[in-house]
Amino acid sequence: MEEVWVAGAAMNRFGKMAVSGREAASQVSLEAIERSGLRPKDIGYTFVSNAFGVAERQAHVGPLVNSALGIPEVPSVTVESACSSSSAALHEAFVHVAGGFLDAALVVGVEKLSHLDTLAATSYFAMGADYAFESRNGATFPGLYATLATAHMHRYGTRAEELGAVAVKNHLNASHNPHAHFQKPISMETYLNSPPVSWPLRLYDCCPFSDGAAAVVVVNPKRFRSDLTEVPAAIRASARAGSIAALQDRNDLTTLPASTLAGERAFRMAGVDRSVVDLLEVHDCFTVAEVLALEDLGFYPPGEAARAGAEGETAVDGKLPVNPSGGLKAKGHPVSATGAAQVVEIFEQFNGRAAGRQVSDPEWALAHNVGATGGSCSVHLFQRV
Repeated sequence: MEEVWVAGAAMNRFGKMAVSGREAASQVSLEAIERSGLRPKDIGYTFVSNAFGVAERQAHVGPLVNSALGIPEVPSVTVESACSSSSAALHEAFVHVAGGFLDAALVVGVEKLSHLDTLAATSYFAMGADYAFESRNGATFPGLYATLATAHMHRYGTRAEELGAVAVKNHLNASHNPHAHFQKPISMETYLNSPPVSWPLRLYDCCPFSDGAAAVVVVNPKRFRSDLTEVPAAIRASARAGSIAALQDRNDLTTLPASTLAGERAFRMAGVDRSVVDLLEVHDCFTVAEVLALEDLGFYPPGEAARAGAEGETAVDGKLPVNPSGGLKAKGHPVSATGAAQVVEIFEQFNGRAAGRQVSDPEWALAHNVGATGGSCSVHLFQRV
């Protein structure tokens, strides 16, 4: 395989966008290309994620983004994998560049749902679950993840305060992130006093509906190395996996098998041990999801991640910094932009631009992005060049 680098990355402020999704996607794409030192005409393919574009009555966003960039002749494809859409798109870009089919590719994810009422937005999100057996029967994503949280509590004795520690940490990290949806720390008291959403999950266990866009430029360094203006992130592994989509068909509700499989494949592909990883951006759509991710990826034994987080091990200055961006929990979760946004955070960390949440001298980072309740998962390993 050819070597593959992330040469540029950019995102906008997550929250509520005044512009349309296509405008936001075009803006962050141009910024990512400019930061890479390349020009739009260097891009050979665009991989676009916009799972709920129909909410704006607009599908087929790729050609619109390419036209805005002045490269209408460049092919594009839309990649949909629920919440892991843009990380799946990154995998496709990686395969094309590593295989020698492209010298440079653009990955962009975008979502805009803030113009919808809560019921409509929730209905769109529910499309990522099993509609026939889950959504149509009243199961929402808070309800599904509450089921996972309940199972984890029953088996391992996980406490509400341990889930709360995830929320407190990630809101603190987000308070230092100018791109984050929420930029205000919370206390444990605030967390414990927040209203229940779906027991045992409280309001502050749940990520927000967010608008947002994020873009990543992927290159073959042999072709572009002299043009690069940022410290690149070499993609040492790009792995994907799946698992049974609906909870009622699973044998174990305390793990997401796709995370375990994708993680094992990624470390095998990179040929490194977990001990090299200096920071992680993991999929924490709910606080329990961060706990499951750390256990499924092999960083903690089953039942130990919540305790470790509560003891400060996953803080920015801890033993294993997790979600220095604030994660989906506080940075926000614009579904199709989330995977690319994780890469933006890692790129910022490698370039030393994460003031207030900067991890000390990171060389290796992992991004973990889940679709729905684990029906799909992508894991990428990056090394600072």
